[in-house]
Amino acid sequence: MNKRVLKYALITIMLLLSASTLICQTTIPEILQKGSLNEQFDYLEERTRIYENYRAIREDMFQLVKKNSSDSLATARKSINSYIIQARDLNLQIDSLDKLLASTRDELNEAVRTKNSIKLLGINVNKHSYNTIMWIITGFLGFLLVSGFIAFRKNISITSKTKKELEDVKDSFEEYKKKTRLEREKISKEHFDEIRKLKGK
Repeated sequence: MNKRVLKYALITIMLLLSASTLICQTTIPEILQKGSLNEQFDYLEERTRIYENYRAIREDMFQLVKKNSSDSLATARKSINSYIIQARDLNLQIDSLDKLLASTRDELNEAVRTKNSIKLLGINVNKHSYNTIMWIITGFLGFLLVSGFIAFRKNISITSKTKKELEDVKDSFEEYKKKTRLEREKISKEHFDEIRKLKGK
């Protein structure tokens, strides 16, 4: 029973003290109006008392801190929403840039392929292969040209030799013909003389 009386007495004293504090402190401290939430909670922790695990806080201060907390939460939510929207926009922009980069890479690869290839008879051929083919063809044509030139020189030499031999044969034939004619005439004359001798006898 004494404990209960003592408890009520203490509560009454606390209420009287709180009432006197309320009378003395009608104005709200500046820190609760302009300070950060941590500073406001620190102020309340330092300036209020705990009785049987309960903290006695002035109603106007509690309402102000509650309003400030709600405002801070609303501002934080607004910032978070703004950051979420900004992150979504940035992700869309990144996706767009990734697509553009992939497209640019494809165009670059195509340009490199085009730069490193040449159309030959309507077929795209790698420049190195083209150069190899062209050098082989050039070497083959060069070989044919040199072979043709050597064959031509040889043919000219053979033709000139044959021509000379033909001239020699012609000259020999003409001489032979002349000699044969003379011999035939001589034989004919001798034959004619013989016939005359035989007729004369």
